[in-house]
Parts: sequence; structure tokens; C-alpha cells
Amino acid sequence: MNEFEKLGVFYLGKNYDTNSKKISNEYILYDSKDLTTHAVCVGMTGSGKTGLCISLLEEAAIDNVPAIVIDPKGDITNLLLTFPQLNGEDFLPWINKSDASRKNMTEEEFANSQAELWKKGLKDWDQDGERISMMKEKSEFNIYTPGSNAGIQISILDSFKAPPDEVIEDTDIFSDKISSTASSLLGLLGIDADPIKSKEHILLSNVLQHYWANGEDLDLPKIIQNIQTPPFNKIGVFEIESFYPEKDRFTLAMQLHNILSAPGFQSWLNGESLDIDKLLYNESGKPRISIFYTAHLSDSERMFFTSLLLNQTLSWMRKQSGTTSLRAL
Repeated sequence: MNEFEKLGVFYLGKNYDTNSKKISNEYILYDSKDLTTHAVCVGMTGSGKTGLCISLLEEAAIDNVPAIVIDPKGDITNLLLTFPQLNGEDFLPWINKSDASRKNMTEEEFANSQAELWKKGLKDWDQDGERISMMKEKSEFNIYTPGSNAGIQISILDSFKAPPDEVIEDTDIFSDKISSTASSLLGLLGIDADPIKSKEHILLSNVLQHYWANGEDLDLPKIIQNIQTPPFNKIGVFEIESFYPEKDRFTLAMQLHNILSAPGFQSWLNGESLDIDKLLYNESGKPRISIFYTAHLSDSERMFFTSLLLNQTLSWMRKQSGTTSLRAL
């Protein structure tokens, strides 16, 4: 067994001697428990940030560590292009045909050359197809496409359910969840709402707080109904009609209703639930690498979904006990 095949250790490469400008045989082994708080990967364009992060995710998969990945550009989806046998036939459907033409090669020849390139590349780093097989056997890889049926559909309906008691009891976390949910919903309408000054934001936040604080779930139709007819008579010291007249509330409710009724929005409501436990492990307990591809979304849609996903993740985190080892990425 190679030195880097240890539980809790991620093999990220080999040391590079800047004096001799050569790669040494000394492995770079990263202790995965160092990722139990936060990490950031910084570098200039073309410096290898994406490659490093993909390597880290592959190592996590081999180590039975699940991951939730947001992919706004489409780079991380390449994690699914893994071929344990390293045969040209496996590469053939995925090659760039124009590259084969430029090299005066048939598509089959070019696919075989790519397979050989991968074999050599893996061998240079003391790896082979068996390690790819190990990764595929230990983890399940899925690509989710919110707002689209191009990949696995994901439903946002669970995002408006009441958060767990651990979140409700933490005033700061609860307030942040309410504010970010209200902001993301209004962002879909093109409303860049100030949480302090915006009447829309204040009304929506009060509706969310009213139900969630009592442990009651919401969905979009119920939110729209409560914008029209709020479950309270006052906001602060003002009567609801003075603060936000019925006519104006109806306009906001109609804007949300129009989005909900649009045929294209139905794809946001279908598919697997935004359940963090299910995104991290399948029904048999196998770790999942869940990739959320968002390159097809508009800026407002991307921020809307990202906010909902992060809110769900934060709520899940608040329910977990402490740990000294890496539980998930």
C-alpha cells in the first residue's frame, strides 16, 4: 500500500524543489481534519486552483467524506469523467473532435492518445486506474441542475420549512436565515432590498418569523397569501395598513405569483428535496459528492438558489455534534 493511502490524509501531490526546479519523491499529504473549520484557495488565473480543489474532492471521496459543491462555471462536473480501465473507447465520446483534426488523427487515435496520456500522468504520481475504481466504489457522484431538467432536478420546497429548534433558539442565526431568505426571494423579483429600509423586506421577514418561530412550515403559495393578508395587525408600532397598504401588498403578491405560475418555474419545484442529509449520503449510507451546476442560471436565480442551499446547510450544521475529524466538505 502506498504511503498516501491513509485514512484522514489527502494526497495532493509531491514537493517541488525551487532550486533544482525538479519534482521530488516526497509526497504532500494534507491532514483532512485541518478542514473542519474553513479554508480558501487563492491564486491567479491559470495557477491551478481548480485542479487542486478537484484533487482534494477526489481524495475526500476515496476517504468516504461526502461533499456539497456549488459549480458556477462547469469545471467541477469533470469529476464524473473518470475511467478506471483507461481505455480509448471510454474517452471517445468526450474528446474534442477539432483537436483530433488539428493533429491529423482519427477520433479513435486521438482518444487512445488521451488514454495513454492519462496512464502516464497517473503513473508519474504513483497512481493507476485502480485508484480511480476505488474512488468510484466508495462514493456516489451526482450533478444537480436547479431550475432545469438537464441533470438531476432539485426542489426548493423544503427551503421554506421551519428551521430546527437549534436555529430558532440562536437569535443571530435565526435572524440571518430570515433575512437571507427574504433577500433571495425578493432578488428573484429584481428587488435589491435593504433589510432596514425596504417595506417589502420587512413585511416578508415578519411573515417568515411569525410562522417559523412557532415551528410552522411555509411554502410559496402560503407566503403569497400572507403577503396579501398578513397574520398580524401591526409591524412595529404602525398598523399594517399604514405601514404597507393593501393595494401595494397585492402588487408584491402578484409579482411573486407571476413567478410561481410561470411554466419555467415548475422545474424549481420538482425533483429531489433540498435535504442535506440525503445530499451527503444515499439510502444505503454511501457518501455522495453532490455537485450543483448553476452556470445556466441568471445572476438573480443563482444567488436565490445559493442562498437557499447555504441556509439549509447552516441549519443542518447547527444540529450536528462537535467533531475532531472531517465530517463533510
